[in-house]
Amino acid sequence: MAPKQDPKPKFQEGERVLCFHGPLLYEAKCVKINIKDKQIKYFIHYSGWNKNWDEWVPESRVLKYVDSNLQKQKELQRANQDHYVEGRMRGAAPNKKIPAASQKNDIKTKKNKQKTPGPGEGTSSGGDLTHPPRKKRARVDPTVESEETFINRVEVKVKIPEELKPWLVDDWDLITRQKQLFHLPAKKNVDAVLEDYANYKKSRGNSDSKEFAVNEVVAGIREYFNVMLGTQLLYKFERPQYADILANHPDTSMSQIYGAPHLLRLFVRIGAMLAYTPLDEKSLALLLSYLQDFLKYLVKNSASLFNASDYEVAPPEYHRKAV
Repeated sequence: MAPKQDPKPKFQEGERVLCFHGPLLYEAKCVKINIKDKQIKYFIHYSGWNKNWDEWVPESRVLKYVDSNLQKQKELQRANQDHYVEGRMRGAAPNKKIPAASQKNDIKTKKNKQKTPGPGEGTSSGGDLTHPPRKKRARVDPTVESEETFINRVEVKVKIPEELKPWLVDDWDLITRQKQLFHLPAKKNVDAVLEDYANYKKSRGNSDSKEFAVNEVVAGIREYFNVMLGTQLLYKFERPQYADILANHPDTSMSQIYGAPHLLRLFVRIGAMLAYTPLDEKSLALLLSYLQDFLKYLVKNSASLFNASDYEVAPPEYHRKAV
């Protein structure tokens, strides 16, 4: 039997692309392509950024440079501008990226040899990238201690309560195997769930400082949800539904349309995103305690928040769009 051929890359060397870094899309150039063990990886240079940011990324993080994806880039930046555009990417040292923790040593060695500042100090030719005002700070070599701290942050795990794990499985089964869709807009949307949680905490007589912290955590969960939904929280079968929602509700936050099942999916993914928060170990532990408390609230109210009757069989015309 003939051996299986290597997969064909979707992008070519020298091609202008868009690439995810954290929850945002950046204009980039595909410099090299590597195919190993049937996995395609691209060596990416972010346009307008120092070469210290160059990195190997999987194909799942790269998008074609077309109008629809440029629109997605703008939507992500709008939803995330208060926190990420101003500081997350420029505030971290060059090696402090999620892929750096998972790449092999030879790639790390190559990256360390590229510490000499490059000429790419300009802004993106596409005009959507915010120019980082203090690039020198991003060129400082990370110490061994800070690299270890970063890796520890990447390993942050948000523990899903045992009571909610069966629902994650049911949710997956309903969508991917039974080809059903969660009915949208949700009977109780994410914003309503978060508001009920905040009111529940306030009713328990917390101090002003704790009440402020709850409000901050709720706002943070909402923002992460809106930023991550379209890129990380949907199954393939749900994407045409999501496209329809965007077209029919262009000015509406997704947290006002989607419900508790998609919110629960966020907590499976949010741990990796916490690597982008500039929090010390104590603050991060406090944040995790609040997130775990919210998950306990979901457990307590799971009977009203998670129900298979909220799903409906997708019509035949939808199946044709989802192929």
